[in-house]
Amino acid sequence: DQRRNYKSVLDTATRIVKEEGITAFWRGSGPFVNRAMMVGVFQVATLDQFKEFYATQFHQTKNSIPNVFCSAMTSGLIYSLITMPLEASKNRMASQKADPTTGKLPYTSTIQTLRKVASDNGLKALYEGFLPYYLRCGGHTVSMFIFVQLMRDAYANYA
Repeated sequence: DQRRNYKSVLDTATRIVKEEGITAFWRGSGPFVNRAMMVGVFQVATLDQFKEFYATQFHQTKNSIPNVFCSAMTSGLIYSLITMPLEASKNRMASQKADPTTGKLPYTSTIQTLRKVASDNGLKALYEGFLPYYLRCGGHTVSMFIFVQLMRDAYANYA
């Protein structure tokens, strides 16, 4: 029912433009962009604050690997807590199916999805799967910021 039997990438692009219009390439990008913006805001904005916090409160050397690790894990936690509802909303919107009788989709926007899920299933439903999500986000944040710090250190030492 869902197969479209595209013959190639070019055939896919051509048929999508003809059958659905050029805007079909961006359909569904809103929830992804909403989440991505919040990730950037909270991941980057909190890192330096946590570096300073761990340096002063726990006597870590600022910008050392342990300092960056702790700061990145905490930054990852903050961004995970804030973006998990957006992730849940994005996933629900991506996997939704139209109602067979009306043809309408159950979710129309990120805000509407958040409200509907929270009212139908409770606020906790927006945080289902939080631990794996945090491990993914925290791990990504740690590896990214440690790599950035290593690159900064290498640049400072060799430039």
